[in-house]
Order: sequence, then structure tokens, then C-alpha cells
Amino acid sequence: MRRFFYEFIESCNIAYAQITANKVRSFLTALGVIIGILAVTLMGTAINGIDRGFENSLSMIGYDVLYVQKWPWADNSNSWWIYRNRRPMKTEYADQINRIIDDTPNSQLITAVPQGLWSSSVKRGERQISSAFLMGTTDEYPLVSTVDLKDGRFFNAIESKAARNVCVIGYDVADGLFPNENPIGKTLQVRNFQCVVIGVIAKQGKFLGLFSFDSQVIVPLGVFKKYIGDTQNDRVVVKVKDKNNIAEAKDELTGIMRRVRGLNPEVKDDFSLNEQQAFKSTLDPIKNGIALAGLFITGLSLFVGAIGIMNITFVSVKERTKEIGTRKALGARRRTILMQFLIEAVAICLIGGIAGLLLAFGLSLAMQAANFPAEFSLSLVLGAMMASILTGVISGFAPAYSASKLDPVVALRYE
Repeated sequence: MRRFFYEFIESCNIAYAQITANKVRSFLTALGVIIGILAVTLMGTAINGIDRGFENSLSMIGYDVLYVQKWPWADNSNSWWIYRNRRPMKTEYADQINRIIDDTPNSQLITAVPQGLWSSSVKRGERQISSAFLMGTTDEYPLVSTVDLKDGRFFNAIESKAARNVCVIGYDVADGLFPNENPIGKTLQVRNFQCVVIGVIAKQGKFLGLFSFDSQVIVPLGVFKKYIGDTQNDRVVVKVKDKNNIAEAKDELTGIMRRVRGLNPEVKDDFSLNEQQAFKSTLDPIKNGIALAGLFITGLSLFVGAIGIMNITFVSVKERTKEIGTRKALGARRRTILMQFLIEAVAICLIGGIAGLLLAFGLSLAMQAANFPAEFSLSLVLGAMMASILTGVISGFAPAYSASKLDPVVALRYE
């Protein structure tokens, strides 16, 4: 064991001497690995960032809520005309659903909250936001939502039932209409009515990069019905007791909705129960396809780098044939020669891997500064280091093995 340790230390010293003596060649050899590790790490940071952004977006709509709507969120069939001809969804269904939930022992559902949705302009003085996300709901909205308030409060049961002209606004609405001032207690114009701001929602960001929840204005449902009326976007959001039993909850809610809508047994459902899994099942194949394509490209980069290292190591073996013959004549064993060249190849790959990681870290910071989803993690660092070592072992083994098999007599006579 002591002999092996001594040989290992000696091989490391020789590798260091060779790399420092041939700095330009070592750098050019490592360049392929640098590019490969840079590509692998950047792809990993992008995939991690996409995953994080995707999960953050899904958390906005909730893991334990079901959305009862006229339209499904994801459908690959040509059934648009069927959905179009469905009866509108009514916010009044929420009261009927709650009565049935209360009368159902061991129900998987907690409560149903109505929501009316519309797009509207919002302004205050000369400042205006042209396409705010207007929502009418009840005081129970926080039960089915993951939003946090930055300032103020949500409207209470009295304000909700009395249809008071109060509102809770998103971060972007507050920032756009009330720059450098506290919006609480101020009045803003929503379409054809005015309301007093009583709360500001904390910044949430965009949902899947499509639209922002920070541009919403939430008012009591009575106010919404008075000034907007019924819309094709009305829905009922139902809270589930246990997100792990979402399938059972959907079955129960389907039965309740068929009862509420008065559907006969032979009639198909004329409503959709939407959940975050619909987005996940649609986008997962796309995300996995991007990951596979990226891994193939980055793997190809590492393969090209490994070929370069193998060629340079073969050249190094040829140049040092007499040295190899001398060492073997003095008693160096085959494993010692094999270890020497393997360590040189792995060392060059590790240097390239570290340089690639440093470059990738700097670029990931730049990507984050440009609001592109990127997440640099410890697992990526460990993976990149393992890939560097593996590349060095694979690319260096063939030339190292050929060096270890050289006949010392023939090697000493090599010119």
C-alpha cells in the first residue's frame, strides 16, 4: 500500500512537471474539455432554472385546488366546438357546492370559492394600466390562493357581502399607479367604477412567462357582477383537503357538479375540472425533449474534447519513449507507467473542468441578471467534476496502456 501511495505521489509530480513545462499544449488540450464542461454546466443551469420557474408557476395556481370551468386548460383533441357549446359556468354554483360538501361525511373537499374574471383598464389620474387582470371573488379567496400580502389586508365578509367598492391590487399595479407612495387608502378607477385600495399583493412574477399575476385587481364579487356582469371566464375554485388524494377529490367534485348542473346519467360532463397537473403533463415532454437534446449536444462536445486529449497523450507517449524505457529498465512496473499517463490525462481534464465551471458560473450570473431562468447548484459542480475525471480516464487509458506495454530494450533504442 505504501509503495502504491509513493508511486501515486510520484506520478502526480511528473504530471505537474509535464503540464507546466508545456503550458500552451496543455491549455489547447484542455480547451475541448473547457468547452464541453461549459456546455454541460450551462445546459444544466438552464434546465434547473426552467424547473424552478415551472414549479414556482405551478405553485401560483396551487397544488391542492381544483378549478371548475367551461374550458379545459389542456386538450389535444379537436373538440373546441363541443367546449364552445357548453353552458356557461355560474359563480352561484359555489354556494350549492358548499352546501353539498357540508352535508357529505368524510368529504375530500373543504370549500368552493366563486371567481369572475375579466380584463380591464385601471387608472389613477394620468397614469394607466391598459390590461389589468380583474377578478371578482369573496372574502374566502385567501383559502384557495397562495398569495401573500405586502401591505394592507384582504376585504372581510362584511365588505364582500355588502359589495363595498374596495380592492386588493397586484405589485405591478401598485408600482405603476402609485410610484414612490403607499397606495393603501387611495382611490383608483377600474373601468367604469372607482374603488379604494385596502391591500397590495406581494410580487409573484409571471406564470410560465405568459402573463403576470402582479397585474391583477381583486374586488368583491358583488362589485364585479354590478359593473361587469357574467362572463365566459367565470369559474369556481374548490379547495381539496389532501393534495395526495386529488384523484378522489376530482371524482367527488365531478359527482357534485353533475348534480348541480342537473345532468342525466347518460349525458357527458359539460364542464372541466382543471388542476396544475394539466400544465405539468403538457410541458414535461417538452422540457424532457429540451434536456435530451441539450445533453446530446454537450455530450458530443465532451467526446470531441476526449478525442483531442487522447491524440495529444499518444503524441506525449511517442515523445517520451526513451524516458519510459529508462524508467522500466530501472524497475518501474507497468502499472506505474499506466498510472503516470492516466494521471496526466485526468489532471488536464480536471483543469479544463474547473475552468469551464468558473466560466459557466459567471455566465449563469449574467443570465440571472438578464431575468433568464438559471440555477447553479452543487449537484452540477459535482457532476461536472465527475464528467471531467471520467473523460480523462477514458481518453487517457489507451495511450497509457500502450506506454505501459513498451519493451524497455526497444524503447531505449527509439530515436
